[in-house]
Amino acid sequence: MKYFLFLLIVLFPVSVFAQKPKIDFKAVEKSLTSEKSPYHYDKLIFKYKAYPKSLDSMESQYLYYGRNFRKDIISTTDDDFKMLAADFKNGNFDECIRLGKILYDKDPTNLDILLILLKAYDSKKDGNNFMHHLSQFRALTDAIRGSGDGKSEETPLMVNTVGDEYILLNIMNLGQEYNRTSAASKDGMLDLWQKENNKVYIKVLYIE
Repeated sequence: MKYFLFLLIVLFPVSVFAQKPKIDFKAVEKSLTSEKSPYHYDKLIFKYKAYPKSLDSMESQYLYYGRNFRKDIISTTDDDFKMLAADFKNGNFDECIRLGKILYDKDPTNLDILLILLKAYDSKKDGNNFMHHLSQFRALTDAIRGSGDGKSEETPLMVNTVGDEYILLNIMNLGQEYNRTSAASKDGMLDLWQKENNKVYIKVLYIE
């Protein structure tokens, strides 16, 4: 899995340290349910599934952070996901694809599911499906990288889940030599990852 994430790093280099606009989560929530909004969920998810490369940065952010306001997402603690993870661990990639496609249809912006499908399609040398899901994965991780510069408590990179945080850390190539300290905030848990003078702030969101 570490080699596979290294492959993703090579396919699209990470650059996060630039000034980023602050995300308006109330606007995200409102737009996703408004049929008049260009960021209505059904419009975005159609574009994401059919033409992921055509998504702009704002559309990707609304899709990624909009998961906080949806009730139909799949958790890593769900039985179906545990079955998918077990098949992945055992190298049963045909079953990974079969079950992964079912879970993807239910929760298409789930980074954990996308990663497993990517690895499964890579193992089967299915380049078309691999590249399609890679474009989706890139759109969502670009949204994370656009959420902040990661340099301070006021401008952290923001993720929806702890699992997404570790995916981001792998993409950024931040290894075990980094130490983590955490502090609670009103809308999430703020983690500081530090190695000597290198610091990266990441917030795991808890949006009500």
